[in-house]
Amino acid sequence: QDEAPESLRKTEPVLLEHPQATVFLDPIYPEPTLLIAGAGHIGYALCKLGAMIGFRVVVVDDRADFASEDRFPDASEVIVGDIAETLARYPLNSMSYVVIVTRGHRHDEEALYSAIHSNARYIGMIGSRRKVKLIFDDLMERGVEPEKLAQVHSPIGLNIRSQTVPEIAVSIAAQLILVRNSPVDARIVSEPEAMQEIKL
Repeated sequence: QDEAPESLRKTEPVLLEHPQATVFLDPIYPEPTLLIAGAGHIGYALCKLGAMIGFRVVVVDDRADFASEDRFPDASEVIVGDIAETLARYPLNSMSYVVIVTRGHRHDEEALYSAIHSNARYIGMIGSRRKVKLIFDDLMERGVEPEKLAQVHSPIGLNIRSQTVPEIAVSIAAQLILVRNSPVDARIVSEPEAMQEIKL
């Protein structure tokens, strides 16, 4: 009986032996959602990877010619609309992973402002250290607590010295896997030596 709660924390099936019965437990967890804010080149590459590694992928952009189901066949949902407003309305929870890769500084800032107070498991934003600092300074002036900003993975991705768009997408996907496979109560912080600075 005492083994069951511990077994439910595992992701693999387990067989529990008891004097009265043998119980087979096969944990089934809800599919995590990867919400990609930005339907550009990185969002396109990350969508394919996200679907491959077990995320329900949602892509949002305000440009209908970029955010289309034809362009993102691997996405479970494609939303055309204001990015910040969509993020503010979207039901983000502890199974949500938000990646902000929009086309510009202002869009990134507004998207982050909309998501920062959510319960998302992961929030990451692309950008150089200079750009990230400018956005963080702006958001602190708007009342966002430094503790909240410290939880944002930015610069985004694991440091694999990415040079190309597919490599950047791989580095982000690797970080998503790291966070997803870590204990829920463990906070993975964006340490400078672990992250890469992506020049935009």
